[in-house]
Amino acid sequence: MGWTAQDIPDQTGRLAVVTGANSGIGYVTARELARKGARVVLACRSEVRGQDAGDRIVAEVPGAEAEVERLDLGDLASVRSFADRLPYERLDLLVNNAGVMAPPYGTTADGFETQFGVNHLGHFALTGLLLPRLLVTPGARIVTVSSVMHALAGIDLRDLNSERRYRRWTAYARSKTANLLFTHELARRLADLDTDLVAVAAHPGYAATNLQTAGPRAEGRRGAERLMEIGNRVLAQPAEAGALPTLYAATAPGVRPDSFYGPSFAMWRGAPAPSWRAPWTLNDQVATRVWDASVHLTGVDYGALQV
Repeated sequence: MGWTAQDIPDQTGRLAVVTGANSGIGYVTARELARKGARVVLACRSEVRGQDAGDRIVAEVPGAEAEVERLDLGDLASVRSFADRLPYERLDLLVNNAGVMAPPYGTTADGFETQFGVNHLGHFALTGLLLPRLLVTPGARIVTVSSVMHALAGIDLRDLNSERRYRRWTAYARSKTANLLFTHELARRLADLDTDLVAVAAHPGYAATNLQTAGPRAEGRRGAERLMEIGNRVLAQPAEAGALPTLYAATAPGVRPDSFYGPSFAMWRGAPAPSWRAPWTLNDQVATRVWDASVHLTGVDYGALQV
């Protein structure tokens, strides 16, 4: 049967931040961590939806420790505010889960193309701002959620913000490639420090969440929205299964830095297993250039990891 949520080790005394925890994979991730005893911070753009998710977790898991904080990854001021407000000096687990998929062209509050800005730059900034707390916490992990769709496109260093040409699925794939390049470079830099902090990545395969329908709904493309809904029902695995690679990366013993986990069957569905990744996500030179560009664009300096 393979690894399931029942195999998550005891998380009592551990603190986790999960972005985009109000629905889908993020919600399941937060709920299952809370079920195993972790205190979970649900970092959500909508406080209303976040609070509803927190209430549902407490209802499903009596005694769960779940709190909600507002975090808009499309606004670097919000990212900084979240990090400043977080009232903890240590952090065991950061799950960079939130994201947007194939919306019409738009920009974040800081002028970045929405998918690159939210999926990559927002999480890059958040991780850097929370890094001191992660570094002082023994056994801490950073899990960044990518996608099998990263295989559609490598990063374009000349056009990170899709200013020359915007193709929604290409931009999405590039943002997910950026997630993997970030994990690769972060793991490499952490290896040079005397720390057991692990940076790892995961993907859900094809999981039924509202991510697929959000873009078409925003544009009023009812036909495309309906097609995505049918795909979710017929082809996708449930969010509970889609969250397993993230939960494995976050909690299983023996997870190695810069690993990438996904569903075992054709990267589509099934129990968590090491996943194939495109070779360009392991390119040291490109990873360093994306890192340097991200520092410049966000203004977040990684301190001891910045060389």
